[in-house]
Amino acid sequence: MKKEHVLVIRFSALGDVAMVVPVVYSLAQQYPNVRFTVLSRTFARPLFEDLAPNVNFMAADLKHEYHGIKGLNALYRRLAAKQFTAVADLHNVLRSEYLRLRFNIGHYRVAHINKHRKGRRRITSKHSKRLEQQPTSFENYVEVFKKLGYPVDIHFKSIFPKGEKGNLNLLPKGMNVKNSFEQWIGIAPFAAHVGKIYPPRLMSQVIEKLLQKHPKARIFLFGRGQQEDLYFTEWIQQHKECVFVCREVESLHQELILMSHLDAMISMDSSNMHLASLTGIPVVSIWGATHPYAGFLGWGQDETNIVQTELDCRPCSIYGQKPCRRGDYACMNNISPETIIEKVEHILSNNN
Repeated sequence: MKKEHVLVIRFSALGDVAMVVPVVYSLAQQYPNVRFTVLSRTFARPLFEDLAPNVNFMAADLKHEYHGIKGLNALYRRLAAKQFTAVADLHNVLRSEYLRLRFNIGHYRVAHINKHRKGRRRITSKHSKRLEQQPTSFENYVEVFKKLGYPVDIHFKSIFPKGEKGNLNLLPKGMNVKNSFEQWIGIAPFAAHVGKIYPPRLMSQVIEKLLQKHPKARIFLFGRGQQEDLYFTEWIQQHKECVFVCREVESLHQELILMSHLDAMISMDSSNMHLASLTGIPVVSIWGATHPYAGFLGWGQDETNIVQTELDCRPCSIYGQKPCRRGDYACMNNISPETIIEKVEHILSNNN
């Protein structure tokens, strides 16, 4: 009898792929005799390669090596050679649909995610909005595996071994020791779309006020991009306590190690919220054009740490890419730095 081997397909952005981790980890624990292979983009490898003995990772370059129909056919042939017994499509876009079609023709057990688009349209509607909690991504993923015959309860705390944090000795000098009197606070102030970004002028005030309250704190700035280069460079020059993380570390794995030692993270609705969640760290998440009701809150995060402004127009989109209907992004501009700091203080006091 062929050994059970499940292909898990999830491409997309880093945050979306990170949300797969708690589910796959739990599956691996509850079905130790089943192999699970995650197919995603190369950047996701550190999230899965040491997750469990029966979890494998396959990278697929969809922009070059497996581009277009010809490329997808080549990818299918590569996958078919692995002799999977079931296929879980956790993405449900044109590329994964095509792969799904090929697997269906080959008489594989195949299931795909229900994104509940009708419910999402209701919560973003301009004129007939119904603000109701939608199934989370985690719940949607679990449903796919249930259809395949693998019901699962999610039991996940951290990507690192139980009761442990990442090994600080693997970080560069200056970041490899955490003194007992220090508070380590992460800040990831940017996102892919302007509707999900807290204004840098206000985030600068958050940093200043945090350092006034905690002069021995260290502020770790997470993110890569032009805006990060511009503002992080300015902030590390203004405050010696600030560290521009991606200039100091070389890999996502090192970032995860650092995150696991934070006392708190401040993040937008972005990948860093999900990465910090994978290390078991409490996140103060800031929501503007998007809303936690869409189902994308980080795994295990306390809803009391959510920061958002109640406006009739929120949320205006699921992913934050649409222009502001009001034109002023009040959903972000109306959030005071003090509101964010209050949430951080609550976390720090609970840590003590």
